[in-house]
Amino acid sequence: MCLWTFKSLLALFADLVRPQHNQHSHCYCCLLHNICLRTVNVIFRNLDTAADCSLSYKELKGLLKSQMTLIDVREKWETGQFGKIPGSINIPLGEVMEALQMNPKDFKERYNQDMPAKSDHLVFSCMAGVRSKKALDIAMSLGFSRVQHYAGGLEEWAKYEPPETKQ
Repeated sequence: MCLWTFKSLLALFADLVRPQHNQHSHCYCCLLHNICLRTVNVIFRNLDTAADCSLSYKELKGLLKSQMTLIDVREKWETGQFGKIPGSINIPLGEVMEALQMNPKDFKERYNQDMPAKSDHLVFSCMAGVRSKKALDIAMSLGFSRVQHYAGGLEEWAKYEPPETKQ
């Protein structure tokens, strides 16, 4: 089922449980309607962000030329062993929550990069897209509004070009 059809069905369901009278806080049908509307809004928001947040190799390659921050959420030993996407900074998944809430001075000291603002464009990557999606969810929960993840990860990147390795 396409996304548009699914959204239309959810909206139709919300209309079906709409009370046929003035809303009351104690009325069962009004409570059901309000719960349904909140649920529909959460589902819409999640569907929209899920559809818009995943990048392909070509999209990421194009973005690397623009003003965005690419964060590799793999462990430090992984970047040492397998390399990284050029231009990325390493913030392991376990540190993402703390890092994105740091004092800008501390962030710069620790990661040798300016602290991203909540309105900055962030892209998360990992080995195969699982951890980057979790990092995306963390960033969104902290109020970052322009976040995406590279679902193919370093595995896909390496099919097109060699990862950057330390010399």
